[in-house]
Amino acid sequence: MSLPTVTKFVINTTQVNCFKETCLRVLSLCNSRALKEGVCVHSPITKLGLQEDLYLSNNLLSLYAKCFGVEPARHFFDEMPDRDVVSWTGMLSAYVRNGRYDEALEFFDSMSISGQCPNEFTLSTVLRSCSLLGDFDYGTRIHAYVIKLGFESNQYLGSTMIDLYAKCGFTDEACKIFRNLDNRDTISWTTIISSLVQAEKFSQALAHYMDMICAGVHPNEFTFVKLLATSYSLGLNYGKLLHAHLIRLGMRLNLVLKTALVNMYSKCQKMEDAIKVSNQTPDYDVLLWTSVISGFTQSLRVTDAIAALHEMELSGIVPNNFTYSSILKASSEILSLELGKQIHSRIIKAGLENDTCAGGALVDMYMKCSDLAEDALGAFRDITSPSVITWTSLIAGFSEHGFEKDSFQSFAEMRAVGVQPNSFTLSSILRACSTVKSHSQTVKLHGLIVKIKAGCDTVVGNALVDAYAALGMVDDAWHVVTSMIHRDAITYTCLATRMNQMGRYEVALDVIIRMYMDDVEMDGFSMASFLSSSASLAAMETGRQLHCYSIKAGLASGISVSNALVDFYGKCGCTDDAYRAFKGISEPDIVSWNGLISGLASTGHIYSALSTFDDMRLAGFKPDSITFLLVLFACSHGGLVELGLEHFQSMREKHEIAPQLDHYACLVDLLGRAGRLEDAMEVIMTMPSKPDALIYKTLLGACKSHRNIALGEYVARQGIEVDPSDPAFYVLLANLYEESGQPDLAKSTRRVMRERGLKKNPGQCWMEIRNKVHLFNAGDRSHPQINEIHEKVESLITELKNRGNLYQDYEDSSYHIEKLAVAFGLLRTPRNASIRISKNMRICSECHNFIMIVTQFVDREIIVRDGNRLHVFRKGECSCTVAASLQQDKIFHNSVCHS
Repeated sequence: MSLPTVTKFVINTTQVNCFKETCLRVLSLCNSRALKEGVCVHSPITKLGLQEDLYLSNNLLSLYAKCFGVEPARHFFDEMPDRDVVSWTGMLSAYVRNGRYDEALEFFDSMSISGQCPNEFTLSTVLRSCSLLGDFDYGTRIHAYVIKLGFESNQYLGSTMIDLYAKCGFTDEACKIFRNLDNRDTISWTTIISSLVQAEKFSQALAHYMDMICAGVHPNEFTFVKLLATSYSLGLNYGKLLHAHLIRLGMRLNLVLKTALVNMYSKCQKMEDAIKVSNQTPDYDVLLWTSVISGFTQSLRVTDAIAALHEMELSGIVPNNFTYSSILKASSEILSLELGKQIHSRIIKAGLENDTCAGGALVDMYMKCSDLAEDALGAFRDITSPSVITWTSLIAGFSEHGFEKDSFQSFAEMRAVGVQPNSFTLSSILRACSTVKSHSQTVKLHGLIVKIKAGCDTVVGNALVDAYAALGMVDDAWHVVTSMIHRDAITYTCLATRMNQMGRYEVALDVIIRMYMDDVEMDGFSMASFLSSSASLAAMETGRQLHCYSIKAGLASGISVSNALVDFYGKCGCTDDAYRAFKGISEPDIVSWNGLISGLASTGHIYSALSTFDDMRLAGFKPDSITFLLVLFACSHGGLVELGLEHFQSMREKHEIAPQLDHYACLVDLLGRAGRLEDAMEVIMTMPSKPDALIYKTLLGACKSHRNIALGEYVARQGIEVDPSDPAFYVLLANLYEESGQPDLAKSTRRVMRERGLKKNPGQCWMEIRNKVHLFNAGDRSHPQINEIHEKVESLITELKNRGNLYQDYEDSSYHIEKLAVAFGLLRTPRNASIRISKNMRICSECHNFIMIVTQFVDREIIVRDGNRLHVFRKGECSCTVAASLQQDKIFHNSVCHS
């Protein structure tokens, strides 16, 4: 080569290298600032044949990915003549940054097929895709790759694997990976703390933080952001300690950290402290303002939230969808439709009506605040692409408004547009199934839950258990319970509550054993359900044991448990205990007062019940419809007709409560007991709604008591027209004929009932002795001690006659279940102990007289709760008589005064 040629070559090489250096500088600058102008170097690079320079090509690939998206970057990648691990990792990162995680995993498969070996950054990017997709199986394959390549102790990869395992619900495995890391740094410590917080293992998260400090690793602001989230569950004191610690460590109060502190104090209902923190530096952004506003709305300080919104706007910061959603949540909580509409207009003005978050909050607000479901539906239709949360708000709202069919239709539409239900959607639609008791919808949803593998979610499982139990399909409900991976107190509370509603109280109490075997502790709601079961069975021993447990477990102070205790003791006839339970409630609510009034009225303490009603009003409580039912019941059983009429009139006139059918039934009973049968009939004829069967049965019962055959026959005919399948009308009419001296008519009435295929509902009595419930069914001789019980009944009858009592033993009455229960109680309970019996219908007059006479010579208190009220037999008297009621009231009043 001649000298001029060599010189020319050297000059050209120098120029190319210089140009290459310039291109690299341009690409480096444009990559750091995401400036698309940097791609201008692509053409000269190609012309000069520099595309084979991997360093230059990889920088250009990165710029394409950052500024132009995945497709142009992939096109450039495919045209690269040579590729190394950096090229593959850069393209892989582009897929992940753009949320195309499935394609990222496919791309990694292509990389593996090409024979290119990944590095730790490649594997970290793939693991991040697995984590965001929740693809645990693929993630474990990459974990195996990590171990094979000897990266298992790598800090960078370790943090990514911790995140994967934690997000997929394997927190313990995440902790093991963390322990195997070499030289754990701030990022790895923060990742494991974040994972524990996410898994709601807050105590472990704090313990790891303490270990981090002991290891000499300095936390950063993100460490504290994660830790401060634990304070809402662990308590304000932990939050304050963390705040003090970050000050001691000299952490700079940037916006991220300040927002986390404001969130912490807001969630702990300490808004003054939250405001102090927010004012420590002048920096504010939309997230911080939204945290402040959200804190005010959580405390229902709506005025302060609106003031903060105005201040935010004056500072020049524009509210976002989350800001408006926070205030809409407050509108929903305080049921302020006017405020919700004002925020709706602001959302429209801001152009956010199509936003999923703001739109979803609007749907929720209208469903809770407006009587018109169309308002919520209009807001829903404005949303371009409703999220599953928005669909769930609509579905749940329809269900709560009583539009279950619309709930089912909306659920079907949601699935038709490709939106998959989450656990809250499924639980909401299952609640609709429970309400309407739809067998077909419940079974269909169960099939869907199995298909999409949602059955492992406890919330969904609990809702499915409740749906089956509401249908009376107890075996199916138990099958779902046993198939659930995790069961909690709600699971068993659903079962116990539904068992109570079906009258299967003994089965409800058996749930306690299942809870104990499953190592699930009772909460206030489950305790209240079990106390309700005990009350219905008059199971004093079980109820008292539950009371003791509630005190030991710290549940007795809860309002639901306290109210259940008042109800339990009242239904068991222990008015002193009921009163003590009531006095132990620091802030009684209307349910507490109603429970005490009910207990007093049902045990014959009529005047004490009415006095308690007056005390309730003096305490500032407004009576509800249940209160007036109890007051009318008390007046009816106390013979206080005029007072009862006065209270009935005051419902609409003074308290703006429209009387329902139950109130009219009580009014008819009030007049009927007093013998004012014509007045009672006039009430029925003039009431605003059509009378139901219960009202006619009530008046027919009064006709029986006063032996008014003519009116009784008319009422029976009217009642049979309302409900031809109810045998009670025939039984009551036959008893009326019998007690009026018309046995032939009684027999013919019973014959007609049999001819029409109707049977009298079988009577049942039950009583608890030594934690076991003994059941007596009418006509059933299966009790193991039935012969001994019959002998006891016969000996009692003989004793009555020997004492000269005018007692008439009717045919087959010796086998009435009330008598059998009394005899069994005398045989099996300790001497002088009270005998408590429950019956599913009213006690017959003959058995009532029998028990009253027995207590004249047997020194026992016999308490019978029938389908109407509670009878306390003592010394030849019953609490249902007016004279006995007055005496009991006096005794109760004295005991209360002394206590």
